[in-house]
Amino acid sequence: MTVRQSREAAIECIDDGDTIGIGGFVAVGIPEYVLEALGERYAETGTPRDLTLYHPAAEGDQQGRGLSHLVQDGMLERTIASHWGFTPDLMEKIVSNEIEAYNLPFGVMDHMLRDTAAGKPGTITHVGLGTFVDPRQDGAKANDVTEDDIVELVTFDGEEYLYYRSVPIDVAIIRGTTADEDGNITTEREALDSNTLAMAQAAHNSGGTVIAQVERITESGTLTARDVTVPGVLIDTVVEAPPSHHQQTYAEDYNPAYSGEIKRPTDDGSDGIPLDVRTIIARRAAMELEPNSVINLGVGVPELVPVVAAEGGIDDEITQTVESGPVGGAASGGISFGTASNHHALVSSPQQFDFYDGGGLDMGFLGMAQADAAGNINVSQFGSQLPGCGGFINITQNAEKVVFCGTLTTNGLEIETGSGALSIEREGTSPKFIDSVEQITFSGEYAADIEQPIVYVTERAVFELTEAGLELTEVAPGIDVETDVIDEMGFEPLVADDLDEMDSRLFVDERFDLTDVLYSNN
Repeated sequence: MTVRQSREAAIECIDDGDTIGIGGFVAVGIPEYVLEALGERYAETGTPRDLTLYHPAAEGDQQGRGLSHLVQDGMLERTIASHWGFTPDLMEKIVSNEIEAYNLPFGVMDHMLRDTAAGKPGTITHVGLGTFVDPRQDGAKANDVTEDDIVELVTFDGEEYLYYRSVPIDVAIIRGTTADEDGNITTEREALDSNTLAMAQAAHNSGGTVIAQVERITESGTLTARDVTVPGVLIDTVVEAPPSHHQQTYAEDYNPAYSGEIKRPTDDGSDGIPLDVRTIIARRAAMELEPNSVINLGVGVPELVPVVAAEGGIDDEITQTVESGPVGGAASGGISFGTASNHHALVSSPQQFDFYDGGGLDMGFLGMAQADAAGNINVSQFGSQLPGCGGFINITQNAEKVVFCGTLTTNGLEIETGSGALSIEREGTSPKFIDSVEQITFSGEYAADIEQPIVYVTERAVFELTEAGLELTEVAPGIDVETDVIDEMGFEPLVADDLDEMDSRLFVDERFDLTDVLYSNN
C-alpha cells in the first residue's frame, strides 16, 4: 500500500550498499526534495554509505543540486551513468579514482531498466560496438579502480552484439506532478516522462522500493486513468514537495509550453541571423537536409540547424526529436536541454530510443570535440574532463546519416567573413582534428562497415568518411588548402580529386534561401 510520508521518513528504507535509481533528465524533472534529504541524512548520521547510483542522465545543474547532494566522502561506492557533465563534483570523484564508474549509452541504460523489470538477465544490442564501451576497448569502465566486467561481446547468427548485464534497483526515486491516495502518479506539469515508468518497474520487480516526489496529492478516484504515467501498484511512498524543490527544470519554475499546456509563437527566421562562425557551420550542415527528415540535434552548433532552416524557408521539412522524448516542435537548449515547445507528441525516453536504435532517425546533427584520420569522434573524455557519452552513441550509430559540426580549431579562433569568402584572422591554438582521439565515442570503422554516410562540417572545410578514412571534399572560398586546412590538422587527410568550393552564400551576411539546395539535391 502506498504511504504518504515526510521525505525524512521516506528515505529511511535506504540501507548501506543499496543500488539507487534516480529519475529525471539532466536538469529536468529532478526529485530535488528527496535527494537533498538523503544528502542531509548522510551528513548527519554517516548512513547510508557505499551506495551505487544508477542514473541514466547527469541529474544536476553544475551548482550543487541534484546528485551533488550525494557526492560526499564514503557515501558512494560506484556510479553507472551515461553523462556527468552537470555533476562536476561527481566527475572529480571518478577521475581521482575515489569511486568506481561505468559510462554506458543513455539508451542502453533505459533499455536495461525495462529488461530488469521484465526479469531478463541483461540487454543485447549492437549499440556501443567499436566504441570505448566495447570490451575490446574499455568495456565502459571510466577509471582505473573499476574492475568488474558488465559488458560482454556475444555473437548471434554470425553478427556481433554487446550484452549489458542487468542491474537490479533497490530503491528508485522518481517524480511526477499529482499523486492520488492510492499512489497513482500523473505528469501533466512535467516537461518529460523520461524513464519514470521504467525506473519504477525495475525497482518494484527487483523487490525494491519506489519513492515518488510529487507536487500535490489528491483523493482516490479523482485521476483519469489515461493520465496516469505510473500506476499506484508500483509506488511505495509519496513525498509532497514544496514549489522551491519541485521546479520543472533547474532554469524555470514552470513553462507551460514545455508541458504542452500552451503553444508559443515561433520565430520564422525573418529577422535574420548574425553571421558568425557558428552560423556558417550550421548553414552548411543544413545543406545536408533532405525533405521530410526526422532529426536529432546535439548541443552547441547543431542547435542552430533548425534556426538556419527557418531562415532558409525549409523548417517545415524537418521534424525535431530529442532523446528524452519530445517529437516535433522546437527543442530547447542550455540548462533546459531535453525539453521542447510546440511538440507534436511526448513519449518516454526508452520508447524514443526504440525508435532511434531501430533506424527511425533520418539524420543526426552532433558536435565533435575531437576527430581523427579514421573518422573517429570523441566527445566523452578529455584528460581530467569526463562528461560521458549521453545519448551520443545511440544517435550516431543508428541515424541513417550523421553530420558532425564544429570548428577546425578552437581556443582563440577568429575569422573575417561577410562578402562571400572566409579568412582566418587568428588561428585557434588547439586543433580538433588530431592524430588519434583520446576515446572513441563514435567509431569511423563501424560506420564505414555498415556504409553509413558521415559528413564532418567546419567553417572552412567539409570532410566525408570513406573506407580509407577521412577525405577532404570542400574548402571555403578564400581558404588555402595546405596552409589553412591540412597544416592545422594532426594528420594529412585524403583529398578528393574533384575538390569543391563551399557555397559562397554561406559567407554572405544576408538571408540564405535553402529551398533550392533542398530540392535540387533530392
